This record gives sequence, structure tokens and C-alpha cells, in this order.
Amino acid sequence: MARVYNFSAGPATMPLPVLEEIQAELLDYKGSGMSVMEMSHRSKVFQQIADEAEADLRDLMGIPDNYKVLFIQGGATLQFSMIPMNLMKNGVADYIVTGAWSKKAATEAKKFGKVNVIATSADKNFSYIPDCSDLPIDDDADYVYICENETIHGTTYQTLPNTKGKILVSDQSSMFLSKPCNVSDYGMIYGGVQKNIGPAGISIVIIREDLIREDLAENTPVYMRYDTHANAGSMYNTPNCWAIYVCGKVFKYLKSIGGLEAMNKLNEEKAAILYDFLDNSKMFNGTVEKEVRSLMNVPFVTGDAEKDAAVVAATKAAGFDNLKGHKSVGGLRASIYNAMPIEGVKALVDFLKKYEEENA
Repeated sequence: MARVYNFSAGPATMPLPVLEEIQAELLDYKGSGMSVMEMSHRSKVFQQIADEAEADLRDLMGIPDNYKVLFIQGGATLQFSMIPMNLMKNGVADYIVTGAWSKKAATEAKKFGKVNVIATSADKNFSYIPDCSDLPIDDDADYVYICENETIHGTTYQTLPNTKGKILVSDQSSMFLSKPCNVSDYGMIYGGVQKNIGPAGISIVIIREDLIREDLAENTPVYMRYDTHANAGSMYNTPNCWAIYVCGKVFKYLKSIGGLEAMNKLNEEKAAILYDFLDNSKMFNGTVEKEVRSLMNVPFVTGDAEKDAAVVAATKAAGFDNLKGHKSVGGLRASIYNAMPIEGVKALVDFLKKYEEENA
């Protein structure tokens, strides 16, 4: 079986033991005589799958009882609209814009109310996280929004913003389950699952119960209401059953290897190998300030677009896939999510070292 080292930003690599387990159950899930892709979402068999997935996620993250866990179709992008539609009680929200995804979220929220961009790193192409210790929080702001790990630009928060008592909403799509998380620090956490957990098609929303409103505008689409999903146990309509099933497998896998503490330790080891190489390379340079570099997404450049393209082509020929950087940053980007084995990072670094020696 020939598997490449897949450094894609998403959909991304998944744990091989999970894929093998799914493969074994593909035609007949635990004696049901059918695949999970074929079974009714109203069946007892699938209800157990969904219940176990939620229970395991709660266990992994230590999610308090006063938070709901929702599996919602549409990916993280749908949440750019759902958040202001549901949480803008006063019609005001504060956004911190640190990259492409928080910028898109702020732009979408402007359709539903007043959006204050209270801090941004746009002046240096989102290569840093601004000081968030004393922000100009609007007295009427319903929430403060961040993208905690910017997938494209490769920055991550080391300290959460001081929201001065306002609830914090965080897009954790590209860092979800990569390290321990104190859920109580947030009003809501969400993320698309296709980067660090499972297949594309859903987002996981973890939201404090008191933020789930029933007094929304009458013209709010029923599917776009959090109370719709909370009251129906994420089964208002046919959910993405396959994605929930796979996510559940990944939750169990993470528990089996020691949980988020063990995962964080491994992620730090992997990132250190790559960043140490970049810090000492004469050909390649990281694009992010050191103190806020992501453990998940590592953008780097040679400083020459043609050289960058040549390196990307060489990596692909050598069995490393999806290392081309996003067009807004250029260069290369290695997404080294939970499921990227440390051997993959070591192999990439060995290849880049050799390439540099031969092409210096």
C-alpha cells in the first residue's frame, strides 16, 4: 500500500488505525448487515454511534454540563452567518482579524449588525497576533470573535484576548483537539472537522446553554438556529452520519493514545523539528513571528516565487503532497495536524535539507 505524506490544510490526513478500522466495518457495521453510510439516522444503531461520539468528545475536552455539543452541516463557513444571526442580541460584535478566516467571518457578520474590528495584524500580512490585553471592547458588544489558529497564515494565540467580561467565540477549525482546552473560557467554540478530525461536511459547535436563544427574529431560517439543533440532538434533519461516525472513531483513538495532553506533546515535538530546520536554513524562512507560530500550519518561503514552485514540484515527486502555499502568502505550507506522523515531518525535513545542499 503506497501512502504519501499528505501535508494538506484540509481535507487532511487521518490516523491510519482509524482508516483501517473503518475499512473493516465498511460493508457490515458490527453485525448490522449494512454500512454506516446506508443506515437510518433514526435507527438505534446510529443513535448509539452519535451518543458515543458526543460522550467521548466531552470526555476528551472536559466539556462542562452546561454546554451543548452540536454536529451541524455546512462546515465552519456556515457558522460565519449562524453566529451573528443567533448571538447578536444588541446587534453589535467585536472581531479580532488575524488572517483570512477571521476576515471572512467579520465580513459576513456585517450583514447582520455592527461589526467593530478592534484589533488586526493586516498591516504585516497577518504574520503576528496583536496585543489583546487591553482592547477597546464595545459596551454593547454581544461577543468577541477570534480565529484561534489561522490555517493560511500560520499564526496561533498563545494567550486568549481580555474580553472584559464579554463572551469569547473561537473558530478552532485547524487546531481542534490538538491540545488541552479549558472550554469554560469560551462562550462558544466551533470548528470544521476536515482538518484535524474527520471528513469534510460538518462543523462541531460547543456552545454554552444560556447563549442558545429562542427569541430570534421570525424570519430566521429554522436550520440556522442553534436551538433547532440543540432541541433535536443534532437530528433535526438527516445529519452527515458518515462524518459523525468517523469523528467518533477519531475521538476514541485520541483517548487510546493518552488524550489531548499526549497529543499536544507530540504536536510540539513535530513542530519543533520543522521550525528548528527553518530557523537554521539559509534557503528557507518561516513567515510568522516566532512567539505566535502555529503547531498545525507552517508557512515558509525561499523569497523567490520560481524557486518556491520548483521546491513544491520536487517535494511532490518525492512523495510529499499538498505543500504549495496559499496564494495570499505564497511559498510552501506544511500542515502537520494530529494525524501527521512524526516520521513524516522528519522525512520532509531530511528532504528539504538535501534539496538545500544540492541547490544552494
